[in-house]
Amino acid sequence: MIQKGTFLKVCDNSGAKIAYCIHNISKPTSKYAFIGDIVLVSIKQLNVRRRFAAKIKKGALAYALIVRSKVIKKFFYGDMIKFYETAAILFFRKTYKLIGTRVIGFVPILFRHSQFLRILSISAGVAH
Repeated sequence: MIQKGTFLKVCDNSGAKIAYCIHNISKPTSKYAFIGDIVLVSIKQLNVRRRFAAKIKKGALAYALIVRSKVIKKFFYGDMIKFYETAAILFFRKTYKLIGTRVIGFVPILFRHSQFLRILSISAGVAH
């Protein structure tokens, strides 16, 4: 469950390390966002090695797709999914174009049936 004020780990090579959730874009009336939802984030910290070559700057606003969450997500057909960290992938605002070119870590297989199918092809692995 991600809400306003939640810190998210950025798991792509855009240059950002930590993002701060500002608003839930997918479900504006809902208080919480889960895996597969889009949120508006502010970049709080950059990777030390990529600070000067980062594709995004500190304090910039971006959209983020939540790909991992610590809270258990239950599906109607009985499956459950849970990760050890809360992580997101950054997009350019309004265009939903990926900022990074590589995703670090696992991505849930539920993105196979969404508009973000490209994330599965550039990720390191798929979690069932």
